[in-house]
Amino acid sequence: MFLLLLGLVFHLVYIMSVFDCYFTSPVVHGMKQFSTETPQADRVVLIVGDGLRADLLFNLHPFPTIPGSPEIVAPHLRSIVETRGAFGISHTRVPTESRPGHVAIIAGMYEDVSAVTKGWKTNPVDFDSVFNQSHVTFSFGSPDILPMFARGADPGKVLTWCYDEEAEDFTKGLFLHATALDTWVLERLQSLFQNATTDSNLNDQLRTPGVVFFLHLLGLDTTGHSYRPHSKEYMANIQHVDHIVKQTEELFATFYGAENDKTAYIFTADHGMSNLGNHGDGDPDNTRTPLIAWGSGIRGPLPAKSPSAAWNLMLQGHDVSQADIAPLMSTVLGRNVPANSVGVLPDVYAYMDGNEMKARASVINAKVILEQYRVKHFIKAAHSLSYAPFSALHSIAPDKSPGAVEIEFLEQSLMAGDWQEAQRKSAELIETTLNGLRYLQTYDQWLLRAIVTAGYTGWAVYSALFVTTRHGGLIPTGTYPNNSLLRRLPRFITLLAFIGSSLLLAVRRSPLTYYAYVAFPIYFWGEVLQAIFLTSGYGALIPHRGQGSTPVSLGMFCLRAAAVILSLQAMVAGYTHRSIWSIGFLLIGFAWPLLSLRSAVLKRDMGLWGAWSISCLITGVFPLLPVEQMERIAMVLSGGMLILAAGIWGIFRTGGATTFINSHHFHQAIIILASMAVTYSSVLSLQGKHGLPLSNQIIGWLCFVLATVVPFINRSRTTAPFPRLLGLFLAFGPCFIILSISVEGLFYLSFSTTLLLWIEVEGTVREDALSSQVARPISRLVTLRADDIRISLFFLFFVQVAFFGTGNVASISSFYLEPVYRLVPVFNPFLMATLLVFKIVAPYVMLSAAFATLTARLHLPPFSLFLVALSLTDGMTLTFFYNVTDTGSWLEIGQTISFFCITSLLLVWSAGICFAGEWLMLGTLREMQDDPAKKDN
Repeated sequence: MFLLLLGLVFHLVYIMSVFDCYFTSPVVHGMKQFSTETPQADRVVLIVGDGLRADLLFNLHPFPTIPGSPEIVAPHLRSIVETRGAFGISHTRVPTESRPGHVAIIAGMYEDVSAVTKGWKTNPVDFDSVFNQSHVTFSFGSPDILPMFARGADPGKVLTWCYDEEAEDFTKGLFLHATALDTWVLERLQSLFQNATTDSNLNDQLRTPGVVFFLHLLGLDTTGHSYRPHSKEYMANIQHVDHIVKQTEELFATFYGAENDKTAYIFTADHGMSNLGNHGDGDPDNTRTPLIAWGSGIRGPLPAKSPSAAWNLMLQGHDVSQADIAPLMSTVLGRNVPANSVGVLPDVYAYMDGNEMKARASVINAKVILEQYRVKHFIKAAHSLSYAPFSALHSIAPDKSPGAVEIEFLEQSLMAGDWQEAQRKSAELIETTLNGLRYLQTYDQWLLRAIVTAGYTGWAVYSALFVTTRHGGLIPTGTYPNNSLLRRLPRFITLLAFIGSSLLLAVRRSPLTYYAYVAFPIYFWGEVLQAIFLTSGYGALIPHRGQGSTPVSLGMFCLRAAAVILSLQAMVAGYTHRSIWSIGFLLIGFAWPLLSLRSAVLKRDMGLWGAWSISCLITGVFPLLPVEQMERIAMVLSGGMLILAAGIWGIFRTGGATTFINSHHFHQAIIILASMAVTYSSVLSLQGKHGLPLSNQIIGWLCFVLATVVPFINRSRTTAPFPRLLGLFLAFGPCFIILSISVEGLFYLSFSTTLLLWIEVEGTVREDALSSQVARPISRLVTLRADDIRISLFFLFFVQVAFFGTGNVASISSFYLEPVYRLVPVFNPFLMATLLVFKIVAPYVMLSAAFATLTARLHLPPFSLFLVALSLTDGMTLTFFYNVTDTGSWLEIGQTISFFCITSLLLVWSAGICFAGEWLMLGTLREMQDDPAKKDN
């Protein structure tokens, strides 16, 4: 139990290491601020179409599958691009979510990826923004976005108007709900201008230079989630947004009159939308968003030498990073650029003074980014025992700060009127400084990588040693007396290592998490060192063949170790090549029995082995299914019927009709039937865009909750393993009906069947192996065998398949939302995520209960096989840790983070559920250990 709890704490803590190593927060404080002090506009109107894809806005005929769809879906925005504005593609970073996207647009910085877990509506860290630097900001839109920019700003600086959260309903008719959110924003803006006609203070405030208007249009995101981006609803919502932009311009022209020529407009999106109606990962459809800028201080369209292949425009487009929008807005307004901005001013502005103001703006842009480097440079130098500065910005003169020589050259160029040279050198300094910021951001990466590597490898060795010592028949053979100094030496070394490391971390002012990262490997390797003093050589780490046998040879040990490593790396490859899971099922279903078992064993239980092979073959089909699935109610109901049929067969197999009617399984069957009926009704209503009836929502929740609770209420009534497993299987049937989009229910049935057969085939193999040994009492718990490593690898394989097997998962973000609307029609990200996670957990309940039953069937101590698996899994985790990247394409970045988090969390899931498995099977496993003949009752 101690090792299991220690392993859980260790893996939970070390999940955070990927963020500390690769994605630490870039925010620092204490920088000087800079501005051009020459405003080109009195006000900026920022319009964000939440969830708008660039291609579906700019392309000709973007909706070819919709009859009668227009050639240009947004004619007003298109006319702006063609006649009076600049356009381009704004590239976002992962996670492609609303919060980090808006932070990049408005603050000009990229939060560390973990920030999305620290607060959806509030700031995990205080950062500067365009809103905070404005004279006043009037913002209208979603309560999920607006409040985070008001928090921390000066009182009265950021004013917000938000609709109620209940208005964010994903399931009702389009123009009654999704577009109504956008219309509400326009109406609030109209009301603001109307109120200003009778409120002189408000009127003066609106006409003061430096004002920002923020219109957050959530309708497209809502529609994309509900109907997917290639639907006629999404197309209509784009048209509605286009109309709102046109009306917004008309409102400003009416209110400001002749002053309206000092208004600048920015239209963009926080993220795109994948074909599945999701976002969050690095899919190009999620990272490419439109950018259109026009009005005061913004240049008009420029001709291109050839038409754009993507947009079919004979105009110059600009690819920019999302953070580049913030300095553009600040420069146009002549306000301070946000202190933490790393955006590079895009070449879409136009000044009356021509190249001079462009050059001065470029120099200001360089100074803003350089100032961040200087602050981080001095912080790092003060907290390091031996600091190596970034050579490209390091000044030989001790009295000059980093980049001082370059800034002096830029100032001289401005004084000499050499505007082009100033722009060129500013661009070079910005690029160099961004590389310097990157250098400082990753300065400690090598140290943390070394610590994490020592931690994961230390855990693998320590846990293997612990398991073989406690459950593998290994007996310490040390002969040192209790008072020997040599016996105490490992503890003394461990203590010195921790004290020395803590002092070093204190000098560097490292985060508290670093102390935990260091403590684990020091403890693990200290315990390994202590064990070496008490055991004989390498035998401590080599499994025994069985009770009374000698350790395996070193050559055989190395061969098995290579096979384990190869298996783990194959599972790593399975994260990107789903067919590997299908190949794995062929290997365990056909190759393993034929190549490693005696023919007599296969002939004696031919029916069992045939069923095992067929079950593996069927389950292996699911990873080959396309990732993109459409809602198919027929497949959902088919899965429900087969789950029900399998449950009824299982009950009749164990007790007959009378037992079935009088048992709690009968109630579970009724709940499954009710779940099928209400799901069918809900799907018809949602597909018809009539919303989710309240009665359906209530019945759906009742079925969902009651089905899960029943096996816990009736746990004490079942004392045999198979009925208990059957009850758990039926308990999650409604989950795979209500929350399924297609074949998930069929996968759940096939996967559960394979697990039940796995118990039987492993029991048969173990009984055959023990039959050749000296007879011993059957109820006695035996020690671990080398073959148990294979069983643990099978368990790891099933852990991965439980997550990837249904065919609807490509990454962490690619979960379908359609089934969730059957229970939660109103936008609630955490409840929706909880339901999706519950759907993921359900197969693990069956896996954990089956694994606990298998452990007892093999007469092994509880959790012993899982501890072996926990020792092996970090071969995968460490591989994914080193594969994590924060450079390259957004897709690569998003996938590497996803894979590390998945492989780390899956074993944590499994460990927690293994406790539940032992508890759920309590009272049945002891009988199995005492009398194997009861295993089928």
